[in-house]
Amino acid sequence: MKRSRFSEEQIIAMLKEQESGMATVEVCRRHGISSATLYKWKAKFGGLEASEARRLRALEDENARNRLDAD
Repeated sequence: MKRSRFSEEQIIAMLKEQESGMATVEVCRRHGISSATLYKWKAKFGGLEASEARRLRALEDENARNRLDAD
C-alpha cells in the first residue's frame, strides 16, 4: 500500500483549515491536492486529533500484517 506524502498531523491541519472557513478549493490549491483527496481524508480523519489518527494508522497497519499472516 502506498504511503501518503503527508503525515497525519499535516492532513488534520488541512482539514482544520477547511473547517475554519477556508474554501475547499483554496485549501487544495495551497497544498497541491485534489478536492477528492481532501474529502476522502475528511471521511477518514474528520473529527480526529493527531494522536488518534496515529493510533488509527497503527491499527490499520497491524490489521494488514495480520491478514498477510493468515494467508
